[in-house]
Amino acid sequence: MELKIQKWGNSAAIRLPSVLLKQINASVGSSLNADVRPDGVMLAPARRKYSLNDLIAQCDTKAFFPDDMAAWNKVKPTEGEAW
Repeated sequence: MELKIQKWGNSAAIRLPSVLLKQINASVGSSLNADVRPDGVMLAPARRKYSLNDLIAQCDTKAFFPDDMAAWNKVKPTEGEAW
């Protein structure tokens, strides 16, 4: 698919057709990562990076039993986990 570079204020811009956005699972307002390669530029949807605290915050903590949580707090790392 050929895209034309056009002036946008003091910058240059390309328009991404909706069919292309669907193919890369992106939408208006999404972020893209740009990777410069010897043969051009690779654009890919930016993926959110989650921290363990972010993931735990999404859990329903009322579903945990207090005994289970107490046991988890006593577990020691077995490999290279950051605890």
